[in-house]
Amino acid sequence: MTEKRTVGVAVVGAGAWGKNHVRNFASIPESNLLYVCDMHEPHRRRAAEMAPDAEATGDLAKVLADERVEAVVVATPPRVHGEVARKAVEAGKDVLVEKPITLDLAEARALVEAANERKRVLMVGHLLKYHSGVRKMRALVDAGELGRVHYLYSHRVNLGQVRSDENALWSLAPHDLSIALYLLPGARPVAAACQGGSYLQEGIEDVCFGEIFFDGGEVAAVHVSWLDPHKIRRFTVVGSKKMATFDDMEPAEKLRVYDKGAEIPDADAPGPYSGAVTLRNGDVRVPSVKLAEPLRAECEHFLDCVRERALPETPGVEGVAVLEILTAMGRSLETGGGRVEIGG
Repeated sequence: MTEKRTVGVAVVGAGAWGKNHVRNFASIPESNLLYVCDMHEPHRRRAAEMAPDAEATGDLAKVLADERVEAVVVATPPRVHGEVARKAVEAGKDVLVEKPITLDLAEARALVEAANERKRVLMVGHLLKYHSGVRKMRALVDAGELGRVHYLYSHRVNLGQVRSDENALWSLAPHDLSIALYLLPGARPVAAACQGGSYLQEGIEDVCFGEIFFDGGEVAAVHVSWLDPHKIRRFTVVGSKKMATFDDMEPAEKLRVYDKGAEIPDADAPGPYSGAVTLRNGDVRVPSVKLAEPLRAECEHFLDCVRERALPETPGVEGVAVLEILTAMGRSLETGGGRVEIGG
């Protein structure tokens, strides 16, 4: 087995989520965490305790000028994702940027173009695509066990962190939108709609209900909220043969496959019930899923892509695709919930 070479890494942004990147890159043997960059002194102090061998600094220019740094992880607030990622790419670094890739479509497209021109790895932190349970669900789709996917829906709700710089849609939905695209391979999203409500802060929606419409007739629905009595992280997929759920709040049995469905017999068949819909209620199967920390898998995959100059499983263009949906849903939300075309 060939030994993997060590990659020099810098993490920019060590706040509520960035600290998890610090923890992972400090502990991965093939990662040399050189810098943790954050403007806030409390974040730097915490990072210094987690990664004592890394230099904690507030000077981004110093980090990007260091030739030992090959890879930069951008875990800043979303409003500066695009700016920091662009500076890193222009400095010749490979970049892992947290979701959403940016808040502006033109900026996101320009970032992808810049990375392509400079032959830099650009990866987006769509974390759930690295979850073994989600990967297993995709394997069921690919194997045809569920049949043709008719529709899917997700719930991502909690009485959780209330933000003042973005609404629940932009804060919580990117993960579920990336999974909707993942579980509908080959389907193209063509339109979206979204409605929501603001109860804690004027103009910032605490709850949103969105729909995405695909060119093959498939529909994906998302329900996101940080103002809810339940903590739910669940995805349901309904196919022509079977149905499946992924429940990330389950400690062990996160994936279930239901041998349930509806069938329409031949309308010309003889008998009084010809053409009637018949329902099937079969067994429930719990596939074996080897659980591992998705963020660890994401970080290790990024390092592999840097070493091998490989296209990530969540490349920049996927970040743009999710942002196109988010943008359409945001426009729908602002205009009363009507259907808005995607990507126009």
